[in-house]
Amino acid sequence: MENAAMMPAKGFPGSFLWGGAIAANQSEGAWNEGGKGPSIADIEILPEEYSRLGFLGFSHTADEVNAAIVDETGYYPRRYGIDFYHTYAEDLKLMQEMGFKCFRTSFNWARIFPNGDDPEPCEEGLAFYDRMIDTMLSYGIEPVMTISHYEMPTRLVTEYDGWADRRVLEHFLRYCRVLFERFHDRVRYWIPFNQINSLGGWGEFASLGLVNDRFEDRRQATYQALHNQFVANAKAVCIAHEIDPSLMVGMMLGDDRRYAKTCDPSDQLCAYQHMQMNNYFYCDVLARGGYPGYAKRFFEERGISFEVTEEDERVLRENPVDFLSFSYYSTRVADPQDFEVGADNPHLEKSIWGWAIDPTGFRISLNDYWDRYRKPLFIAENGLGALDEVTSDGHIHDQYRIEYLRAHVEAMREAIKDGVNVFGYASWGPIDIVSCSQGEMSKRYGYVYVDRDDRGNGTGKRIKKDSFFWYQNVISSNGEDLG
Repeated sequence: MENAAMMPAKGFPGSFLWGGAIAANQSEGAWNEGGKGPSIADIEILPEEYSRLGFLGFSHTADEVNAAIVDETGYYPRRYGIDFYHTYAEDLKLMQEMGFKCFRTSFNWARIFPNGDDPEPCEEGLAFYDRMIDTMLSYGIEPVMTISHYEMPTRLVTEYDGWADRRVLEHFLRYCRVLFERFHDRVRYWIPFNQINSLGGWGEFASLGLVNDRFEDRRQATYQALHNQFVANAKAVCIAHEIDPSLMVGMMLGDDRRYAKTCDPSDQLCAYQHMQMNNYFYCDVLARGGYPGYAKRFFEERGISFEVTEEDERVLRENPVDFLSFSYYSTRVADPQDFEVGADNPHLEKSIWGWAIDPTGFRISLNDYWDRYRKPLFIAENGLGALDEVTSDGHIHDQYRIEYLRAHVEAMREAIKDGVNVFGYASWGPIDIVSCSQGEMSKRYGYVYVDRDDRGNGTGKRIKKDSFFWYQNVISSNGEDLG
């Protein structure tokens, strides 16, 4: 008789959570409704002229942040999103029609604590999320909720120092406690921070809330802010488990996989060191419970020092995350001459935004993180940004998106056969929203087209793309029929 424990997995488990993911700051709009305060997402302007292959600035002084809040002439796309604040019920109905088992979205911090340091939350903001989550559950959709996804209240940036200020940690934990107490009976899966490894000019403002005119040593401030987020993530795990031991609190990484340039050992080491400080470091702290030796060496050799208390070390050690989630879009080649940016891979095709299409890398990452951490994995984002065209018959034939997703779902299925424990897949994003990096509507990811252009013009009408029906079939077959 065969030993069942020795038999490899055949495919996706019956309990697999198929779904999609968006962010509140890119979708909700209603930026000054329902008691909401301004967030850092609300001050990101889309210039009249911009580079499609570039990124928005995400780099400001405190005065520039304050000026943007009161600016009524520039176009700030995240202030409007796709009006999900008002259309969530019909949009979620479309996701139910596709067969979604889960939906990952986020709370908007400034909708619940308008200034960030308010003593009490805004009940109107909480009531909105009550309605949204209840609607999800009524449609049989499991909520996967991100607590902070690039929407820090601006007061925490201008009057504090973003996450570099230890007081922000306590304001965030008050926010977490409110959410856990309010929603623990309806939300099981929680992700405290979106892509906690988002550093550089983009992440230092969008994720950490650091402005340009506050710090003599910017790198030191960055790692102090990141450390404070690490402690906040661990304390969020602790608070959640105290309130309801059944809650699953994870972490989220933006996968930044790099290949070695050649088989030269020095190139291999370069790729591995990039993986250490841009990927493993974050997971080692939050999943293994402490700072690894290679990170300590990295800080010492660069003269970077920041405050880590014995209590911080205890909190990290005693509160590892319950699961690991990550976004996966692309890979690059490690380049010793340009360690941070890297190089293009000549073996891979690229999207029109220059992102390499690498489903094999997805399988590698899944195996890598599972082998290293032995934590259940959840795919928090994966998708293809493209320019979609509505044809004369009113359809969107996005075969390119189907091909991208098919290859990645197939790679994920192969990883599960390899023995990887991955329990859900939330593709980015099930409905068109404002692009995070470019601030455009024209960089579209969705299965559902939204009739809005880059300046917010359009009817807002929702149109099902060809990929809508493809994904519907994938879900109904539990990943067996990839079309």
